[in-house]
Amino acid sequence: MESFNVTVNTMSFLLCNSQQNKLCVLLYVVLISLMLITICGNLLVIISIIYFRYLHTPTNYLILSLAVADLLIGALIFPLSMTFSLKSCVYTYSLLCNLRSTLDMTISISSLLNLCCISVDRYYAVCHPLIYKTKITDCVAVKMGLGSWAVAILIGTFVFLMFFIPEGCDTSCGIALLAIAIVSYYIPTIVLLSMYSKILVVALRQARNKTCQNTKSKAVANKERKATKTMTVVIGIFLIFWVPVFLSYSFYPLDSFILYVLLEPFNWFSLSNSMLNPFIYAFFYTWFRRAFKMIISGKIFQGDVTNIKLH
Repeated sequence: MESFNVTVNTMSFLLCNSQQNKLCVLLYVVLISLMLITICGNLLVIISIIYFRYLHTPTNYLILSLAVADLLIGALIFPLSMTFSLKSCVYTYSLLCNLRSTLDMTISISSLLNLCCISVDRYYAVCHPLIYKTKITDCVAVKMGLGSWAVAILIGTFVFLMFFIPEGCDTSCGIALLAIAIVSYYIPTIVLLSMYSKILVVALRQARNKTCQNTKSKAVANKERKATKTMTVVIGIFLIFWVPVFLSYSFYPLDSFILYVLLEPFNWFSLSNSMLNPFIYAFFYTWFRRAFKMIISGKIFQGDVTNIKLH
């Protein structure tokens, strides 16, 4: 493994210190652009939900928690990955590399757990609309979001401490990473898929019976269907972007050359998911589009518009 590390480090050195410098510059320009889009987009989501009272709903509080995770990926993980990625951080055990891996895993797990909470929120909204407002209150949504972060930080702390185990723990550490992948990815993914399969069945049934609804209930049902459709897209894209990297961690004990080569590209592919959610919200939600326009145009600084109707 030591010779492999030397080879990789030599390749990285040659890549950024030869005539291919332009390729490195182009790579960093692209990554910095992705980082800025991620930060600005998720800041818009966070400011919109905090500022406009119209957006103070349980679902949006969970979206706020997810946006915080995406913002931290742009503000922390992107710079750390840009600093250490070309230096083959994945093969070393320095403190900064460990910190990068820990933050990466913690925030990623938080995103997935927040999506699980959103799936529970959508399940009650669609499948049990009569008890939705009593079961999923603002307080419950906040607790779900904080709970997601608490679990993610707990797992991240364990991962960080695991790096301080003396050398020779390759097999045991690999097994531990596999167990973490199962607990933090596969189980939440199963929860997501089961929740949304139930939601789909009920939504189809409601669509057949929509002629029995009055005008007011139709408006509420349409709003809930749009929210469910939007979050289904968010969750589907999240799973597509994160499947490769989580599968890589699952096969980490194999210690193969191909795995080490693919881990960084897979990681960047997954991180780029964080910039997409604000665009999805703007595409599906007219109220988010209007909130974004008011923030960008500076109208929120020209007077108190916190109570404005955004629909």
